[in-house]
Amino acid sequence: MVIETERIGTNLVVELDGELDLETSPAFRTVVEDRLTQYDTIKHLILDLKKVNFIDSSGLGVILGRFKRLSQQGGKLSAINVSPPIRRIFELSGLLKIMDIYENRQQALDRF
Repeated sequence: MVIETERIGTNLVVELDGELDLETSPAFRTVVEDRLTQYDTIKHLILDLKKVNFIDSSGLGVILGRFKRLSQQGGKLSAINVSPPIRRIFELSGLLKIMDIYENRQQALDRF
């Protein structure tokens, strides 16, 4: 998995390429936690999932963990460029109750 991050104001955009699963979830957690610590003014995490083709329960768990951290600081979690199969995984897992999905980066940034 390739993980790229970009800080835009109080937003952290995380672009993922590959699968978010048991093998790659620890790297995702480490990178995102490092950035959230480094940029202590981050309030919103935007996951760009355009190049993600699979998420398992480990991936869902690591996303939920970042939501919990952000929500304690008054922040939000959202996702962009979500494919229908990934959206279905989010629906079944209940993640859509705690996060918003936007079509693209600009829509998500305009929201925050």
